[in-house]
Amino acid sequence: MNKAEILIIDDEPQIRKLLKIALESNDYKVKQSASGKEGLIIAVNHPPDLILLDLGLPDLSGHDVLVELTTWYNKPIIILSVQNSENDIVKALDNGASDYLTKPFRTGELLARIRSCIKRNTTENIEKPIIINDLEIDLMARTVKKKDASIKLTTTEFNLLALFAKNEGKVLTHQYILKEIWGVGFQSETQYLRVFVAQLRKKLEDNPNHPKHIITESGVGYRFC
Repeated sequence: MNKAEILIIDDEPQIRKLLKIALESNDYKVKQSASGKEGLIIAVNHPPDLILLDLGLPDLSGHDVLVELTTWYNKPIIILSVQNSENDIVKALDNGASDYLTKPFRTGELLARIRSCIKRNTTENIEKPIIINDLEIDLMARTVKKKDASIKLTTTEFNLLALFAKNEGKVLTHQYILKEIWGVGFQSETQYLRVFVAQLRKKLEDNPNHPKHIITESGVGYRFC
């Protein structure tokens, strides 16, 4: 029995109804809100395991609700919105959203994203070696193996891979990655990122031209799978 509770913040009754049916049929508990203010109150009083947030709310900007939530809420927030511009997606991800789906979305894909976010959030100890197919990443020892063979990485390459691994399945924007790895002054230096991602792919991927681990999210950033 799935005990996870999900809060839907969306002003469209039909969307809320669709989501409620889909989630409850997969054993999730569901709470709903049609406005940003009410959603924030529910989240504060009864913090859910995950929040589905629409950006087009009647009372507050969804972006403002997201910023407010991320000041204290440390569980996943998935954006569901008709706003599909690159700026909106990047802004939401930079402000702390765990993932972003544009409407209309496929229910199966949404459920998969929810499972991934909840699993990522409930991992007991991220410092244990991370094993993904033929890769083993030991964050404590700062070592990487592929098919049991050690891979030599530079300090920056390992730091970049560790950031990806800690956020497995989550889209990380170019600006976020640059800030985390190189610092605030480098957030526009996307060429740095392209170079190091290319180097990592050469060392980690079976075919760097068709990567299976470090996936490009066009115009936004990268997702580690």
